[in-house]
Parts: sequence; C-alpha cells; structure tokens
Amino acid sequence: MQLKKYTDYALRVLIFTGLKSEHELANIKEIGAVFDISPHHLGKVVHELTKLDLLESVRGRNGGIRLAHPPEEINVGMVVRQMEGDFHLLECFESGTDHCVISPACTLKYTVNKALHAFFKVLEQYTLKDLIENEAELRQLMDKK
Repeated sequence: MQLKKYTDYALRVLIFTGLKSEHELANIKEIGAVFDISPHHLGKVVHELTKLDLLESVRGRNGGIRLAHPPEEINVGMVVRQMEGDFHLLECFESGTDHCVISPACTLKYTVNKALHAFFKVLEQYTLKDLIENEAELRQLMDKK
C-alpha cells in the first residue's frame, strides 16, 4: 500500500506545526523550505487541513498557521482516512467497475479489506503527540535545513 504524497505532506505539516508552541505560528514558506516541498502544493494541503479543522489559519502581515487542537487530540488514522479519501486497492473495491471474471468466487477482495482494516487499526492507536514525542531530535533535523 502506498499513501498519496498529499497525505504525506499533510502529516509533515501537522508534525511541523505540532512542534510549535501554542501561540507560535508556522508558515507555508518555512515548511516548504524544511521539507523541500513546493509552496503551491503545501497551500492546497494546508487549505484542506484547515477545512478539516485540523489547522487554524491566521490572516494578516504576521499571519500563519497553527494546530486547531492539541496534538493529543489529532488522530493519525483519522488524518490518513480524510486525506486519502478512498482506498480502492483493487478494481473490485470500486462499485460498478468489477470486470474480473473470478470476482464472484474470489476471496482476495476480503483478504485485502481485512489487511486495510488492520492498517487503520494500528494508525488509529496514534496521535500527533506520539509523532512528535522525539521533539528535540526532530527540531535538530529541521534546523539543519
């Protein structure tokens, strides 16, 4: 399984903003510089995270973004589900597009679906707080950029 870059970038934005103090703002330009990601792509990701009420946007000259909730309230599994949208890992997962001749007797769909549920069960055990637990090491690596 592979997550979209969009989801990867969303998690990086949340990690970056999660390392800021409650009143400290981050901005797309600095996040892009640290992770070498286009500000244009990050703008779309930040917009979506704001719509999902995970980030708060502060407008104005000294504006920026910050977490809308404490890190311990942001569930990693929920973020991945929201950012990915659908998980059509196989053609037969998509309704109305089942062109596989063995589909009526095949158990692959159910096996992969079970694996997908296990994947999310693990992700849902973690919050953003868990991802930034090694704060000092993360800050040191980001400061090198």
